[in-house]
Amino acid sequence: MRQPIRQAVTTLSIQTHGQGLVEVTEPIARWLGGQGIATGLLTVFCRHTSASLVIQENADPDVRTDLERFFQRLVAEDPSLYDHTLEGPDDMPAHIRSALTTVQLSIPVVEGRMALGTWQGVYLFEHRRRPHGRQIVLHVLGE
Repeated sequence: MRQPIRQAVTTLSIQTHGQGLVEVTEPIARWLGGQGIATGLLTVFCRHTSASLVIQENADPDVRTDLERFFQRLVAEDPSLYDHTLEGPDDMPAHIRSALTTVQLSIPVVEGRMALGTWQGVYLFEHRRRPHGRQIVLHVLGE
């Protein structure tokens, strides 16, 4: 007998410490595990325009360091390059970095777990220099 389609939603609050990648795999997995959904689709959505989401390697921290440095080189924090400068020299570059990555991920759910690869983790990518409280909305649909 087929299980009925169900869905659940919650919001995670994540405190960042300034620019960088914050792994959020564990709190997402913990919440997902409590939903009783074996097969489905998980949407992870960042409610901000100066932070984003990425799935990236979670084994070697050098990968995160290299990504952070790459984005700093790719999108300069030079106020002479932008019209939007009222919120500080890091704000417009943060918006551009967010646009180059994504604010939403879709992750298959298989056997009640995210179908991530062996070395994959879910990260909130903080693009601003100072710490921020960020919100990530989780929505799962499945059976």
